[in-house]
Amino acid sequence: MVTPHRKNLVSLAAYAAAEAASPTKHEWLRGEVLDMAGGTPEHSALAMAVGRELGVALQGRPCRVFSSDLKIFIAETQLATYPDLSVVCGKLETTPEDANSVTNPTLIVEVLSDSTEAYDRGAKFAHYRRLPSLREYVLVSQADAGSRSSAAPKTGAAGSSRRPDPRSRSP
Repeated sequence: MVTPHRKNLVSLAAYAAAEAASPTKHEWLRGEVLDMAGGTPEHSALAMAVGRELGVALQGRPCRVFSSDLKIFIAETQLATYPDLSVVCGKLETTPEDANSVTNPTLIVEVLSDSTEAYDRGAKFAHYRRLPSLREYVLVSQADAGSRSSAAPKTGAAGSSRRPDPRSRSP
């Protein structure tokens, strides 16, 4: 008889404490800690270029641009992750369990890579769409200079399309 492998689940607070001391970043999905892929110099440079342009465009507004060091937490789907860039307008809101997990981004940017593109376009977008504050999700391609922007309608918004299952790790 085969015994199923049991995953060691950790609380958000325990993950936050371990993440603060870790030299590498991890996602947290409903208690499961997942390794995140590292980036390339091209990926990093493209993210910084977009961040610089966002900073210029948002001057004089109550909005701040954050790098991939800022963790975003989606309460509805129980995901903590690090987008390539995020923008928060107004006061930062965080979770009680982790003061470093922001819950109210207005805009999220992901730079696409071969290893993350399917996840960024599918399951990760499904998670992000559950953020009440999110107004825009922007995907930037390394393969071409263009970008694709996807609106993030509220749950139940008129005209919104069927969303992928946010519990799925991949599309």
